[in-house]
Order: sequence, then structure tokens, then C-alpha cells
Amino acid sequence: MTVLTHPFTPHWQAELELGYTRIGDATRPVLRRHSGPLRVQKHLYPEGSEVCQHIIVHPPGGIAGGDRLDISVTLGPGAWAQLTSPGAAKWYRAASPAFQDLRLRVEAGATLEWLPQETIVYSAAQAELNTCIELEGDARLFYWDIVALGRPAAGERFDAGHFQARLDIRRDDRLIWHERQRIAGADALLDSPIGLDGHSVFATLIANGELDADLLERCRELPSRVRGDLTQLPGLIVARCLADEALHARAWLIALWRLLRPELLGREALPPRIWST
Repeated sequence: MTVLTHPFTPHWQAELELGYTRIGDATRPVLRRHSGPLRVQKHLYPEGSEVCQHIIVHPPGGIAGGDRLDISVTLGPGAWAQLTSPGAAKWYRAASPAFQDLRLRVEAGATLEWLPQETIVYSAAQAELNTCIELEGDARLFYWDIVALGRPAAGERFDAGHFQARLDIRRDDRLIWHERQRIAGADALLDSPIGLDGHSVFATLIANGELDADLLERCRELPSRVRGDLTQLPGLIVARCLADEALHARAWLIALWRLLRPELLGREALPPRIWST
């Protein structure tokens, strides 16, 4: 007879695969395959048929030890998809790691806006995220992520567990951006002036394109409650901020998106309604 020395902990294995194609003047979802608790809501066209908006939903509402989320998105030539989430992703305290693998492929002439709401990493969570983005030809990307460590409003500091993330962006198989992060609970970087400097939230925005000096300065002069700045690299704009609340970081990213979208993507910024609910 087998004796269990540790209680069984259930976990979720979830997969979501999405595909989009351009048909005439419209972007249509042509692939939606899921396994486990990952879904997308009905596709929307608040800006007209060219831009397909989808909201990715994780019904359990939180990610626990042993969970694994695999998300794959492919945009065919000329398609335009805007993907967001209905609320914060929560990574719970756990005795074992939880994983998210995100793979985004944007073919020539296509545009992807990846604009999720914040990720909240509870103290003692073990969150490991891997993101790989492949761009072809003149594909366009507007990407952001917001990470909140601990729950300061509840008096919880990020004093145990770890947050680990990797981001690779390639264009035509050439690596143009590589970033790795690992922050352990109670790490000195949380309070160090060369780290988070006592802030619990950090955010990154990456978009391809070139800004003129005037627009870059307007972005830098945006009133906000974050400590943030932008950098123009060859073919890439990178913006980062530190904040005390995720709402402040998100407000700053949205303000940047409102300024940058018309210049980089040729469309006025129309915030998804889900951001206001």
C-alpha cells in the first residue's frame, strides 16, 4: 500500500492558441483552440473592422503552484489584433513554481498590440514567465507589462518566493531585444537605489519605430505619479517606470499609448471599455 506523505495539490494546465488573418479590409479570428481554463471573449470591433479586439480570460482568477499557462498568438500578413485582459493576473503564494509561456508571432504587414492589465505577485509566490515575440518584415508591435510585487495596501511586502521573467524579441530571426529578470523575496534590490528603490511596481513598454525629438519630449513631460522615462533605440522605443501602485503605472502607460499610437500605428488611441470596468 502506498502512503502519501504530502497532501495532493491540484493544479491547472491551460493552453490557448489564437490566429488572425486579414480578409479584405477586416481582421478576422480564424483560430481559437483552448485546453483547460483559458478563454477569449467574443471578438469586438470598436474601431471598425480593421482592428480585432480580444479579451483573454483566465476563469480561475489566479495562478497557483504547479499551474502552467501556454498562450500562442499568430497574426497573418496585414492583420491587426489588440489583446488585453479583464483585470489583474494574480500569482498566489505556493510551495512550487507556476509557469506562463507566451509566444507571439506577427507576420509581415501585421500589427499586434499586447496590452494586458497588471500582474500581481503575492509574497511567497514562485512565478516564472517566458515571452518570445517573433516579428517578420515590417510587422509592428506595441507591448507592455506591469508587475506589482506583494500587496502593500494589505501590508504585505514581497519578502519570500521569487519572480522570474524572460523576454526575447526577434525580427526575421535576428534577436533585437533580450531581457532576463529575477527578483527574490526580501532581495536587497527591492530597496536599493539601483533596483526598485523601495517601489513595489515596475512596468515596461516596448514599441518598434522612431520618434522625433518633439514627441519624445512630450512623452517625457507627461504629468504622472511614477518615476519613468523613455529611450529611443535603433528601431525600438523602450519606456520604463517605477511606481507605488499598479494603477499609477497603468495610467502612465495608457497616457504614453495615447501619444504614441497615432505616430507609430497611424490610429487614434481608443481605450478598451474593459479598462474602465
